[in-house]
Amino acid sequence: MRSDIEALRSEVEAASLATPAELEAYRLRFLVKKSPLTELFSRLGSLPADERAAVGKPLNELRQSAQARYDAAKAVLGNGPAGPAKATDDWSLPPAMPALGSLHPVTLTLEEIKQIFFRLGFSVADGPELEDDFHNFTALNFPPEHPARDMQDTFFIRKDASDPTRDLLLRTHTSPVQIRHMLDRKPPIRAIMPGRVYRNEAVNYKSYFLFHQVEALYVDKHVTFAELKETLVMLAEMVFNRKVEYRMRPSFFPFTEPSLEMDIWYESPGQPGRWMEILGAGMVHPNVLQAAGIDPDEYSGFALGMGVERMAKLRYGIDDIRLLYENDVRFLEQFR
Repeated sequence: MRSDIEALRSEVEAASLATPAELEAYRLRFLVKKSPLTELFSRLGSLPADERAAVGKPLNELRQSAQARYDAAKAVLGNGPAGPAKATDDWSLPPAMPALGSLHPVTLTLEEIKQIFFRLGFSVADGPELEDDFHNFTALNFPPEHPARDMQDTFFIRKDASDPTRDLLLRTHTSPVQIRHMLDRKPPIRAIMPGRVYRNEAVNYKSYFLFHQVEALYVDKHVTFAELKETLVMLAEMVFNRKVEYRMRPSFFPFTEPSLEMDIWYESPGQPGRWMEILGAGMVHPNVLQAAGIDPDEYSGFALGMGVERMAKLRYGIDDIRLLYENDVRFLEQFR
């Protein structure tokens, strides 16, 4: 029987375990219930009692070494990137490529707008998204009864009916950054204020409760409306990378006077052309300059603001703003 054990040991040690198929063949040969190894154990009972210990010890060692060899080979073959290996795996197939991410269309549009303003000589200013009443409303010439102060438009974090100056809210525009920027430095000022803003609006295909704005502010001596108009036309042509047909309409904003809205003629495939509003602008109101500690008799300026989502929709032909926030990979992977 000892010769049978040594012969089986030689067979176990000579078996190849390089592939999943060989690993499975090894298991079926040496480790199942009806294997030669099990058959040798069944023969132990027929041996004299004084010989069983001498034969049983090498037989146990053979079983342990056979199992250990199998476990080691299985660990090597079964820990690949695709999980446990199977006998049916085709190792000649190329590996699956990892999924590649891409910049969001809003990010793409925002970064391009920022680069355009850099070329026009503007720097970038930033500010908090949680604002107080002074920076978000009062300093921007919003009278107490202005509808934008109503709960229908603003997400209030803290509202004090007895003292509105203690109100805290999610900023409704990036204009508060203009106030902070003017309070921190003296003119000349030439900066943009990009960032997220929040408004308590119903969600539909053209409006959302969260969106992004880019505002621009230029304050210096003798800034004119003609400079504002030239900047707006140049900005529109650089954003859309073409000559644009535009119009400017009188409008009203508490923080600018005079104020305007700019439209461009927009044509999309399969639809008739139409005028599309792209931004609002105007000359900075003297009350705003005064609230920021700047003498309106010595300095003037202009400000403008645009919605990044609207520009992204126009640039990429997106007809529903909700697509930008649903995180649908099928939609987002188009912008790689």
